[in-house]
Amino acid sequence: MSQTKKKIPLIWKITIGFVLGIVAGAMIGPKVAVVEPIGKIFITLLKMLIVPLVFSSLVVGVSSIGDPKTLGRIGIKTILLYLGTTAIAIVIGLSMGHFFQPGAGMNIENVAEASGKAAPTLAQVIIGMFPSNPVQALAQGHMLQIIVFSLFFGIAAILAGEKGKPILSVMDSIAETMYKVTEVVMSLAPYGVFALIAVTVSKYGISVLAPFAKVIGAVYLGCLLHAIIVYSGLVSIITKKSPMWFFSGIKEASLTAFVTRSSSATLPVTMTCTQENMGVSEKISSFVLPLGATINMDGTALYQGVCALFIAQAFGIDLSLGAQVGIIVTATLASIGTAGVPGAGLIMLTLVVTQAGLPMEGVAMVAGIDAVLDMARTSLNVTGDACVTTVVAKTEGELSL
Repeated sequence: MSQTKKKIPLIWKITIGFVLGIVAGAMIGPKVAVVEPIGKIFITLLKMLIVPLVFSSLVVGVSSIGDPKTLGRIGIKTILLYLGTTAIAIVIGLSMGHFFQPGAGMNIENVAEASGKAAPTLAQVIIGMFPSNPVQALAQGHMLQIIVFSLFFGIAAILAGEKGKPILSVMDSIAETMYKVTEVVMSLAPYGVFALIAVTVSKYGISVLAPFAKVIGAVYLGCLLHAIIVYSGLVSIITKKSPMWFFSGIKEASLTAFVTRSSSATLPVTMTCTQENMGVSEKISSFVLPLGATINMDGTALYQGVCALFIAQAFGIDLSLGAQVGIIVTATLASIGTAGVPGAGLIMLTLVVTQAGLPMEGVAMVAGIDAVLDMARTSLNVTGDACVTTVVAKTEGELSL
């Protein structure tokens, strides 16, 4: 009798690569530098993905939402609530990064030139979001400008009606192709992470790894605070129900998300919880929840804030207020188009790191603990979906309990 071998999930392969990289760097020392090109190639491939993936997926994401005028009240409320809670999540993540200072003192490399650049003002960041030449923005990888242009492009394609459908079909094909390219690149992640961590440990010693415990603590505490403050607050104020009513009603979905690390896989459980435990009508839950699985990434956004500051601190870079506002805007807008991408958390982090001008090597460092972080952030994503669904249902008179 033949037995089917179970495949090891990619995220655990990355974790294994991370651990083996630590061992190799500590035991072999400087000679491990022979694998350094593997890490650099992996970083280059990640950079290769960013522009086509973000542009195509954002256009498709906007088109799937549709014209806000036709969506009406429910669509506008849902989108604003999802994007608003996502922005708050990033702020909490940045706050956790400032409080815990996980990367402080690591001093991975000398970045005097990077820290010596003049910091852009808040006004410059906002003005700089809008591209005068979108082709140039695409070529040079100006991520905020690419995101803004993608949103305009997607909405215009919808407004063009029948004549806009062919371009949306092409963009959908490009997006699906880029998802496959992403799968291929991410399949190389265990080797890239192994090489980058091995070289880092060989250069700076095993003590360089201690701050990762702070990163995990900061993300988990941030997720807990976001759930208690933001979700409890919304539910209490809008529905007049107690936070315990909400968390008790959604606990099965939150736990399923924590274990599976997949918002999409948890969607049937989330729909059952909101309809049966909280009395949300099928009309509301069938629209708001699938949309949330696509564009709501509160947990991932919070993780972006913590990890961006961790990387900046580890490499000795002082992020200005303008740069941190840029992180908030980038991660909030990017959540529209990247939620369904395999390895979405790392891809989004790559996007945020690029926009903030931080070293891409930091992404590979975080990748090693991504499995542990993914549990908390996915659970928060799903809890947020349920919160917004409940709030929208209440405002529409579609909450029966």
